[in-house]
Amino acid sequence: MQQDVIIIGGGIVGLASALQLKQKNPSLKVTLIEKEKTLARHQTGNNSGVIHSGIYYKPGSLKATNCIRGYNMLIDFCRENEVPFDLCGKIIVATDENEIPLLQNLFTRGQQNGLQNLKLLNAGELKEYEPHVAGIAGIAVPQTGIVDYTQVALKYAERVKALGGEIILGEQVIDIQADGERSVIATQKTNYYARLVINCAGLYSDKVARLTSNHVNVKIIPFRGEYYKLKKEKEYLVKNLIYPVPDPNFPFLGVHFTRMMKGGVEAGPNAVLAFSREGYKKSNINFSELAESLAWPGFQKVAMKYWKTGVGEMYRSFSKAAFTKALQKLIPEVQQNDLEDGGAGVRAQACDRTGGLLDDFMILEEKHVINVCNAPSPAATSSLSIGETVSGLALKRF
Repeated sequence: MQQDVIIIGGGIVGLASALQLKQKNPSLKVTLIEKEKTLARHQTGNNSGVIHSGIYYKPGSLKATNCIRGYNMLIDFCRENEVPFDLCGKIIVATDENEIPLLQNLFTRGQQNGLQNLKLLNAGELKEYEPHVAGIAGIAVPQTGIVDYTQVALKYAERVKALGGEIILGEQVIDIQADGERSVIATQKTNYYARLVINCAGLYSDKVARLTSNHVNVKIIPFRGEYYKLKKEKEYLVKNLIYPVPDPNFPFLGVHFTRMMKGGVEAGPNAVLAFSREGYKKSNINFSELAESLAWPGFQKVAMKYWKTGVGEMYRSFSKAAFTKALQKLIPEVQQNDLEDGGAGVRAQACDRTGGLLDDFMILEEKHVINVCNAPSPAATSSLSIGETVSGLALKRF
């Protein structure tokens, strides 16, 4: 059970990190441990499948640099490994005059991030892209695409195993202890020994990090995003992807329409506090995890700051009529009976003690550990780039 590197977490970031490590140093003994019986079970397998362009992110931030680098790496990987994808483009739509300056800022930010062929649209030009959309201005983003990230993650896993890496399913890491120049990683089944541990545990990344570090000053707050799907006969209302102008003070993009790689059109998501870290339904309640979220000083500050937005999101969660009304800002023709229940995902949002919702990726290093403590969207798009960053940090130790 002696390994060079143990990676905790079989989502797309953990798998990409394993792949980059094995590609850069094939002789390293790398084992990935996943608590579920299948890979990509949580954030990777429950997102909207968008290949993000990088238009939203602050120039020079880890999100911006990793998204744009990761975007190109992902496209190349999909082409080389015959994973289907579609660079269908998207439009970002302003529906109100006060959104025009925000839209212009997004356009400028996209240009600063190196995006080519962005196009500002007037109301008439919006209709050329999406005939049923209502808006007064917009941006066409040709780089945006769609893919099934579960397929991508499984292909990463296939490549890891082909390079001699090991993937172990159905084992949950319950403890990590330093033992001289190595760590002892205990699961409920056995012990593993490694010179380096890489924590890519997603929704539980903070808890795993606290097994090895006293310097973790963030907590993962789980936010559930609930989707509806357009009924088959109404899918014609959406050609590709339609997004609103995001609220710059809130770390979520707002309800939007997304054509999916596996077929169909999703509408959503909202963003509500999940009562369990893996709470995909309203009825999924883990009282100890909920209590942890509510007791965290940072979350209390977030709740005070965004309570109006939060109440609106929660209301939409319970009211299909309210959810429909939010969607009608983009496509007025959408009616309540055009929507059927879709899925839900839970986003791992790191929150610090002061009430900051971390917008950027966060990687913390300890003597024998690398903790990926915040990897929200666009982590799937950025996965190979994040994996390259993590592997670069890891290889310095060998």
